[in-house]
Amino acid sequence: MKRGFTLLELMVCVAIVATLALVVFQMAGHSKMRANQAVSTLNLRSLVLANIGYVADYGTYCPAQEKKNRIRWHGGRDGWNATFDPAKGFLSPYFGKSDRVGVCPEFRDHVGGVDSFENGSGGYGYNAIYIGGTPADPFVPERPSNVADPARTLMFATTALARKNGLQEYPFAEPRRSVTPNGELSYALQPSVHFRFGGAALIAWCDGHISAVGMDDSSNNNYYGGSNKGSGIGFCGPMDGNGWWNPRR
Repeated sequence: MKRGFTLLELMVCVAIVATLALVVFQMAGHSKMRANQAVSTLNLRSLVLANIGYVADYGTYCPAQEKKNRIRWHGGRDGWNATFDPAKGFLSPYFGKSDRVGVCPEFRDHVGGVDSFENGSGGYGYNAIYIGGTPADPFVPERPSNVADPARTLMFATTALARKNGLQEYPFAEPRRSVTPNGELSYALQPSVHFRFGGAALIAWCDGHISAVGMDDSSNNNYYGGSNKGSGIGFCGPMDGNGWWNPRR
C-alpha cells in the first residue's frame, strides 16, 4: 500500500515553495532595479556630456532657466499659453537626434503622471542655484573654472517632487537652504533628491562621474501636501554651506 503525504508534510512543501517563490520574486525585482539603474546612469552621463558640450560653445554651464521663464535646461515654450516642449531646452541641441532628456525607467514606475512640473526632465534635476545659475544672478550660469572641487560638486541628480496626489517630475535638485545674492544661506527648501534605487539616489558630478549615494536626512518642509520621507525624498552630503551643491565652498 502506497503511503500518501501527511498534512504536516504538505504544509512544509507549501511553505518551501512559497519561500522559493518569494526569493525568485525578490531577485527579479533587484535585477530589474539594477538594470534600471544602469540605464539611469547612462542618462545622467549624457546630461553631463551635453553640459560639457554647452561649455565648449559658450564658456559657461547651461542656464537652468531664462528671465522670461519660458526656456529651461530641459525644455521650453514659445509663449505663455504654449505647450511646454521637452525638445526646446538649452541642452536639447546636445542630445543628438532625440533632442530630449532620456527618461529614468525607475522613475517611470514611481511617477504619478499628469500634474508634473513641466514634463521632460526625465526624472532628473539640475543644480540650478549654483551651477545653472549663481547666487548673485539665478539667470547667469557658473563657469567651470570657479568649481573648486568638480569631483564633489553636484551637477545633476535623480529627483522628484512629493505631492498629495503622488510623486511628480521636478527639474531641479534643491540644496538644503536657499541662498541670498551675496551667498549667505537663507530659508529651508523643500527637498527634491529622489532616493529611488533601494534607498540610493544617483548623482552626476561636475567631473563627469556618476555615483549612488544614500539619504542623510529628509525634511517635513513640503508645500504640496506630500510626504518627503515616505516618498524617499531628502538630502545628502555635508550640511555646511549647502555641501555638495556649492562649488565655491
